Parts: sequence; C-alpha cells; structure tokens
Amino acid sequence: MANITLKGNAINTIGNLPKTGSKAPDFKLTAVDLSTKTLKDFTGKKVILNIFPSVDTGTCAASVRAFNKKASELENTVVLCVSRDLPFAQARFCGAEGIENVIMLSDFATGSFGKDYELEIANGPLAHLNSRAIVIIDENENVVYTEQVPEIVDEPDYDAALKAI
Repeated sequence: MANITLKGNAINTIGNLPKTGSKAPDFKLTAVDLSTKTLKDFTGKKVILNIFPSVDTGTCAASVRAFNKKASELENTVVLCVSRDLPFAQARFCGAEGIENVIMLSDFATGSFGKDYELEIANGPLAHLNSRAIVIIDENENVVYTEQVPEIVDEPDYDAALKAI
C-alpha cells in the first residue's frame, strides 16, 4: 500500500503501482462517447496514463491541460486521462477547456482500473477515488515508468514522465 497525503493528512492506496518492467494490466474504461476502451485499443503506441481523483479539482484540471499541450508534440504516443468522473463531466470539461489532444476515460462503472493498478484510495475523504499517478506503457504493453504522487494536491513530475517516453 502506498502512503500518500491529502493536504498533509495521511491516507493510503490499496496497493502499489505496477512494477517497471512488468506487463501492464489490461483495462476496460468508458470514453466520453460511452464506448469501451481497453489497453488493446492502443497496441503499438506508447501510452501515458495520467490518473487523478476528479477533473473538477484544480490540480487534476492542470494535469490534463499540461498533458494536452505536450501530447501534440509526442510521436506514436497517446495520453489517456483516467478518473472516476462520469464521462459526461469529462466531456464537459474538455469542451470548456478546448482539450483535444488527450483521451478522457472513466473508471466510474466498476472501479476495476483503480483496483487492478492498485491506486484506489483506501481511506479518508477521497476513499474509492483513484490517486494521482502516472504510468507509462511502451508499445509492447510493458510498464516503463510510474509515479505515485505523494501529496495528492501536487502535480506529477511531467518532465520525468516525458523523459521516459
């Protein structure tokens, strides 16, 4: 279990992110058009998983904006922004912000993504939401980089993540 904080208060995740070098767990997530997306849909591409509790918080919105800006410069790479928000909220946010270079995906239906990647928050006011984390997967579905952001209100280390590409 990862020990993280929310505004300095200790909380935990249910486990630890997948290990670098391991095969990435598959997933079924809901896109804003209500279609189902799996890891197989992105075979042959590098995948940046930008994971966060909710797009309706300042830090989460900032991470989506930052990756949206950087994603247009990346070759053979997709940025998947994953939260437990309803797809409708994700679509509203992207429309209002002009977000076009990332793919928003929702873990609202079952929460299985958060469980399979072991980043679901176990306790505290954000229990059952996904923690803030980055997972990068190569073209062969191997995990090549992870970051469990230790303080949930902080942004991830974008530079370190992008260097892993």
